[in-house]
Amino acid sequence: MNLSALSDLASNLEGEFYTDETTRRLYSTDASAYKELPLAVATPKTEADIKAIIKFANETKTGLIPRAAGTSLAGQVVGNGIVVDVSKHLNKVLEINEKERWVRVQPGIIRDDLNKHLAPYGLMFGPETSTANRAMIGGMIGNNSCGSNSIIYGSTREHLIAAKVLLSDGAETTLKEITDQEFISKANGQGVVSDREASIYYEIHQILSDKENVDRIHQEFPKRSIPRRNTGYALDILANNRPFQTSGKGFNACRLFAGSEGTLGFLTEAKLNLVEIPTGVKGVVCIHFNDLIESLKANTIAVAFNPTASELMDHYILECTKENAEQTKNRFFVEGAPKAILIVEMIKETETELNQSLDALIDRLKSQNLGYHYPKIYGDDTAKVWSLRKAGLGLLGNLPGDDKAVPVVEDTAVDVNDLPAYIEEFEAILKRYGQTSVYYAHAGTGELHMRPVLNLKTKEGNEMFRIIADEVADLVKKYQGSLSGEHGDGRLRGEFIPKMIGKENYELLKRIKRSWDPENIFNPGKIVDTPSMNSSLRYEPGQSTPDIETVFDYSKNGGFLREVEKCNGAGVCRKTELTGGTMCPSYMATKNEKDSTRARANILREMMTISKKKNRFDHEEIKEVMDLCLSCKGCKTECPTSMDMARYKAEFQHQYYKTNGVPLRSKLISGFDQANKLASKLPSVYNGLMSFGPTATIAKSILGISSRRKLPKLHKQTLRSWFEAYSQEIDTIRGELILFCDEFTNYNDTHIGITSVKLLNALGYKVRMTNHTESGRTMFSKGLLDGAKKAAIQNVNAFKDVVTNDLPLVGVEPSALLTFRDEYPNIVGAELSDAANIIARNTFLLDEFLAKEIDKGNLDSEPFQSEKKHIKIHGHCHQKALSAVSYTEKILNLPENYSTEVIPSGCCGMAGSFGYEKEHYEVSMKIGELVLFPAVRKANDETIISAVGTSCRHQIMDGTGRTALHPAEILYAALK
Repeated sequence: MNLSALSDLASNLEGEFYTDETTRRLYSTDASAYKELPLAVATPKTEADIKAIIKFANETKTGLIPRAAGTSLAGQVVGNGIVVDVSKHLNKVLEINEKERWVRVQPGIIRDDLNKHLAPYGLMFGPETSTANRAMIGGMIGNNSCGSNSIIYGSTREHLIAAKVLLSDGAETTLKEITDQEFISKANGQGVVSDREASIYYEIHQILSDKENVDRIHQEFPKRSIPRRNTGYALDILANNRPFQTSGKGFNACRLFAGSEGTLGFLTEAKLNLVEIPTGVKGVVCIHFNDLIESLKANTIAVAFNPTASELMDHYILECTKENAEQTKNRFFVEGAPKAILIVEMIKETETELNQSLDALIDRLKSQNLGYHYPKIYGDDTAKVWSLRKAGLGLLGNLPGDDKAVPVVEDTAVDVNDLPAYIEEFEAILKRYGQTSVYYAHAGTGELHMRPVLNLKTKEGNEMFRIIADEVADLVKKYQGSLSGEHGDGRLRGEFIPKMIGKENYELLKRIKRSWDPENIFNPGKIVDTPSMNSSLRYEPGQSTPDIETVFDYSKNGGFLREVEKCNGAGVCRKTELTGGTMCPSYMATKNEKDSTRARANILREMMTISKKKNRFDHEEIKEVMDLCLSCKGCKTECPTSMDMARYKAEFQHQYYKTNGVPLRSKLISGFDQANKLASKLPSVYNGLMSFGPTATIAKSILGISSRRKLPKLHKQTLRSWFEAYSQEIDTIRGELILFCDEFTNYNDTHIGITSVKLLNALGYKVRMTNHTESGRTMFSKGLLDGAKKAAIQNVNAFKDVVTNDLPLVGVEPSALLTFRDEYPNIVGAELSDAANIIARNTFLLDEFLAKEIDKGNLDSEPFQSEKKHIKIHGHCHQKALSAVSYTEKILNLPENYSTEVIPSGCCGMAGSFGYEKEHYEVSMKIGELVLFPAVRKANDETIISAVGTSCRHQIMDGTGRTALHPAEILYAALK
């Protein structure tokens, strides 16, 4: 491709256009097993942009790959043409019609975000995929997505009223229901927007007016009793509509367009049917089984009770949930070690009706000796159950080593009554090849997501990938099922379609494709004329995984590269501020794929796999993509595969500096403790210099700090010097603890340390302080891992014979204290790892310590005033990832009339030095403006703002002018 032609195209677009290798590599994969480097990436802002891209594609015979969230599992958004990403700009709700119950949207709107817009009207878009908090309507239409509630809401196709589409000739048309006469007129070239639209209707008329074609379609396509059937184009559905049947629905080309995976036209707007938000009482029963097939037999009974969902998780999924900090909390209902759990949900008008239905189901199952444990779950706890189920896909990346649960036959659907027999035969196929599989998802509609465990890095694994796909296709055909239930055919299943529906019917699909897209510009190589399904995979057969020497220990997953390979592209990191959570703050602010956790994992995997350098970390591409990682650690908890990008970034920086040297700013910031130690000898002089305009400007310039930031001041004395002179007076000693004197509290936030000690004394706790070094947080954050490791070793040695269950280590600054829990065990080396883990288990934030004392009955509201106060709480990122904000809530509710409200914010945007750095200031403030700043501004003057982190308090002050207090300050002020 002529680069000047691409440059000309870029200059004619309002949106962005990328041809650099870094961006192309980031878009070379999705959530599937495939990888192919695209020619370019476009993020259009307007329909005019898309028209210009289509015009270019026609002139240059270039393929266009429509892309939304990039969570496709069959390689739908992987290709060598121009990837057209609608997620950044084309994501608006355009019109809501409450009376007629429809909404008009752009294709990049996220399903869950859409439903937040609709909630005030009591309406919602029904289909709900497990990826609903990042899956976009355009992608759901492309794949005809269903989800766990498809028993009642069906698929996206049934809710697509109309679609505004750009055809392959650039003409704009609206697909919608039309009369029989309108259809005939269009087929005859009347009332059409272009010759292309005329050819579309003409070809559909020619195909479906032929009785022989229709009979063969009904004979060969999947059974109509299977609600999830996405094999090929939906000719079987159109054949049952008018004008080809005397009865039935009127013709609507949307039914063909939905599920066409972007191969027929480019969607710019969708008009969607809405349903009422369910009312009544919801409950689930989580039926435990000792055998998978037993659970599927129980499923046939469960569906007879008209549930709203019947979903399965097998023991592989359940084991993976044990390794994920977020999902461990959601396992509360699991008893023993079940081989499978069937989650059956019902909604009834009253609690009595609900219990009667659930109990009737349980009694029926017990009478047939199906299941061994039947916990019923209600209210908010049901959301935890569904969170556990939805995490299944991402959790599969946690399997250690190169053997992974791969998407190959994960989307087959059969009649629900055929499911037990089908799975028995499926297992027999795998057993014949010595393979195992993971099973989960939509048992209630006859579709289990099944993933064989294969090593696609080997030639044998690559061949088995194809063999299993081929044999399972034969098995699905035997049951007249659908090879694709909801994930689409893409490039994974396309070559098996002739086998599934017959060669003559497959030729009809090709005729449909040609009538819509004769130049094959729309998503070529998907559904029809696909390349070999085991080509262009993410891993090449025979690919080796290099051993890479690191400072942190990644041996649990087989080394650093396998650690980052855990990311399977599920895209949980592409959440918005409406979704909630912390991961990923920079993506929330920029909406750029480059700034997602997925992108960072992808670039690490890509560059370190292909690198020919001695130092595989020495790549500017990695540095560029890592730049906006705030090291918030949100991914460590919220990513199903527990990607710890903060740790990977620190490792990258350390290794990169070996070749390229350590930047001056990184040296200065990592030396924070030593600099403050020196400056603390004359704190007033230091503070004066840092506050005085000219000297402050020089200091900021040297440090690369934004001129709009205020530098932190030193306290008039250190916490250590104050503590040495302080005499503790305690009436009744409830216990003892060691206070970790971190480098931030020691020099800058000394008043918080002092207040914490006094609070603890007042509540009956004796405080000790020992000699120890700094936490190393600044060194970790800047990748100076030799110094960080030295600090970790010194601290573990300092505390290993002191900290116990009866004498815990307690701290007030999350970023410093939680290094004991997070980084230390993975950096101190094998000889100290056990000691580090013991310390980690007995290390607590002040909030945690006091909350646990409340739970033990050692603390109550008696020491506190009864004055009424309201507090808004912002949690620190590391606190949310490695502890919980609920501890802060609990202790701030100790005073009798205190009430609390947690601000649903993610990262504040400061993230240590990140928000101070001049090149990051704008992004830092943009992150703060997402949720935190508006919430603080809305609070009245009487409302107390609380933030446990020093960075958070500075960010709140800079962004809103409000002073945020540490919880210790609030409680100390509340003492009688």
